[in-house]
Amino acid sequence: MDNFLRGHVAAFTQWNALPRILLYDNLKSAVLERQGDTIRFHPTLLELSAHYRFEPRPCAPYRGNEKGRVERAIRYIRDNFFAGRQWTDLDVLNAEAKLWCETTASERRCPEDPDMSVAEAFEQERPALIGLPDNPFPTHERVEARIGKTPYVRFDLNDYSVPHTAVRRGATVTATLKTVAVLQDGLEIARHQRTFGKGEQIENPEHVAALIERKRQARHHRGQDRLAKAAPSSVAFLSKAIERGHRLGSTITELENLLDQYHASELEAALAEVLDHDAAHPQSVQQVLERRRETRNEPPPLAMPLTRHEQLRQLSMRPASLAGYAHFTDTSADKEEQNDDNS
Repeated sequence: MDNFLRGHVAAFTQWNALPRILLYDNLKSAVLERQGDTIRFHPTLLELSAHYRFEPRPCAPYRGNEKGRVERAIRYIRDNFFAGRQWTDLDVLNAEAKLWCETTASERRCPEDPDMSVAEAFEQERPALIGLPDNPFPTHERVEARIGKTPYVRFDLNDYSVPHTAVRRGATVTATLKTVAVLQDGLEIARHQRTFGKGEQIENPEHVAALIERKRQARHHRGQDRLAKAAPSSVAFLSKAIERGHRLGSTITELENLLDQYHASELEAALAEVLDHDAAHPQSVQQVLERRRETRNEPPPLAMPLTRHEQLRQLSMRPASLAGYAHFTDTSADKEEQNDDNS
């Protein structure tokens, strides 16, 4: 239906006028139901005809003579324009088709009067046409969609990115032949160039960058929460570190590494001591931890190949089943009983 409407609007725009009556061959985009002379038109077609003030008129079934020379014109286009032609994309094809219509097709002899060209015949008929309204009929596609957990909206078998703040909400997608726009609460939140592929993912770099920054901040918050629960003095320590120009992310990472190597109580004691000396650097905390360890004559923490404690927590050790060894003990007991009987 969308392309059906676009064809009407494009033709009217090209002619800068339109006929008073348009004939239709009972296609479903025009005629939904027909019982004799009683016809139920498609409501969208009626909206189009009301906008441009033309009368839609369906042809009688099985009356090929009412169609005029439409099908013959389609064959003319297929044989004279498409045959043997190559193109790279749709824009190039449309430009070549427009040029062909304005030159080769318009300059051919008129079938009903060979003394004039098609373009001359059209100019004679132009005074009988009606003018265009001030605004064209809207032909953009409009569908309701749902944005899931990921910041993408699915439209026409492709995924278009949206801001990460728009997830888990409904949206309206409007599309033309060139663009795809996503709206929420009547406001446009994303606009992309339309693609007619399948299974493609079209992204706005700004959407991706904002999502990465949001994840980075979330990772910092998770680290801060973990440190605050294990060592409450880390809150004041991080505040002082930020005031002195240290990077929050790297500071949190270093403190988490120290928390993985030493006990939470040890980290809390080291942070408190460092704060008492008005120092706010992870290396100072590490020096206090090592000094306290050496005072207790404890060996240095063992370096593990896994750097994240979460990976260690995810490891699961399945105890081996000893059921397979049962037959060995049973066989030995049977042999001892057999030797006793023989003796």
